[in-house]
Amino acid sequence: MAETKREIERKYEATGDDVRLPDLTKAAGVTSVVDKGVAELDAVYYDTPDLRLAADSLTLRRRTGGDDAGWHLKFPVSTGIRDELRAPLSPDVPRTLAALLRSRVRDTPLTPVVRLLSSRHVRHLLDEDGTLLAEVSVDAVRAERLSPASGATAAWTEVEVELADDVDPALLDRVEKRLRKTGLRPSHSASKLARALAETAPDVPVVEKTPATDRTTAGDHVLGYLRAQRDALVDLDPAVRRDLPDSVHQMRVATRRLRSAFKSYGKVLDRTVTDPVGEELKWLAGELGVDRDQEVLTERLQSRIAALPRPLLLGPVRGRLRIWSVARRSGSRRKTLAVLDSKRYLALLDTLDALLEGPPLRPAARRPVAQVVPKAVLKDYERLAGRIAHALELGPGGPRDLAMHEARKAAKRARYAAEAAEPALGAPAKKFAKKMKAVQKVLGDHQDSVVAREALRGLAVQAHLAGESSFTWGLLYGQEVAAAADRERELPEVWRKASRPKLRERLRA
Repeated sequence: MAETKREIERKYEATGDDVRLPDLTKAAGVTSVVDKGVAELDAVYYDTPDLRLAADSLTLRRRTGGDDAGWHLKFPVSTGIRDELRAPLSPDVPRTLAALLRSRVRDTPLTPVVRLLSSRHVRHLLDEDGTLLAEVSVDAVRAERLSPASGATAAWTEVEVELADDVDPALLDRVEKRLRKTGLRPSHSASKLARALAETAPDVPVVEKTPATDRTTAGDHVLGYLRAQRDALVDLDPAVRRDLPDSVHQMRVATRRLRSAFKSYGKVLDRTVTDPVGEELKWLAGELGVDRDQEVLTERLQSRIAALPRPLLLGPVRGRLRIWSVARRSGSRRKTLAVLDSKRYLALLDTLDALLEGPPLRPAARRPVAQVVPKAVLKDYERLAGRIAHALELGPGGPRDLAMHEARKAAKRARYAAEAAEPALGAPAKKFAKKMKAVQKVLGDHQDSVVAREALRGLAVQAHLAGESSFTWGLLYGQEVAAAADRERELPEVWRKASRPKLRERLRA
């Protein structure tokens, strides 16, 4: 993977070419300012012809000059904060960076769109120990549009303040206070590229990530929700490739919400068209879930072991669990990346785009939201109510475990349907979703205990065959049986609160 650097910076617009910086040692914490001279930078920015990267505030460039020559790919984190991934200079886009853009560009080639020539005058702000606090640069920029039909140019001067690693961001406020006194103001553009595109009169409009709708009809509302989940899927792809925390889980959630919405809002979208797409989403969620499910299960068993008194740990319990976990996770990371690079996955993204571009709307899609969406949520509720009733009728054992697992899936679907309805129905949908989430949690904890018991039984068999004591594994198995029984006793009261008629009446209002 390419080298990653967290970039925290602010940009300021200069009104003329002759920029005079104030005395920045008057900013608290800054003891000295060291002039590092002028560097000549030559950067070529790459994008698709319809500027998909720019639409998502991503920048990909190949830069020479300065002390960080190479390929740079920047992902926005929040205002003024970006993650910059770097790769060595090469003629073509490095494979490591190209992979991070695949969910956005698919098979569309990346081509040069803008060239920026910058004369950068750099100063370092140091503390009393000579430690770098921030880099202040005055950039005289000349931009040239490289698209075949353009060739337009623009020029400006700007000041950039970039925080050094592990420095309190409050320093930026103190520096800004000094800069503002000289007439400098925060830039209206988030990046040099954004300004260059705006000032060179782009011949191809930047595509909107999610077309705006008034969402007054059921079709507008549902499509808006589906677009948001599709966008989340695309956005999370590079995060999963970078192995960022919780990214796999969040990507699975987006796939599940898409699939659930197709089912919940079958009166709006034709299910003969959406069901095959839903099956592909189910495949993707399953492929992504292998690593995540194993991680959750291992953490659960580790916490159980950690809570046991030492005298009850008979045999190499921790070592066996570690070996078992590593064996089950072996190659899962490579498998996840292979899935994201597969033709099947990229075809799924294309299919989602095509479906949202030309949605298979049914007649109900033209009706007002209030006439369609509440009914869809309540239909999912009735489905859940039937499954809960069936589960509660059964005695403890395998059939009840399976019935509660089916109820859990129904609770998740009802929750997602209500969450999708929140922008239209407001507080009633939000409260309903919260209650469905509570039911889902109880049922989810129960299912986790079922899965844990199966794993513990296998570990006990392995220990026995290896001549080790299986006492501890049996003890943990008993704890999981007790945990499942607790959830079964808890469910009726949680369901009673979630099934109050008033909750449903407010949705209909």
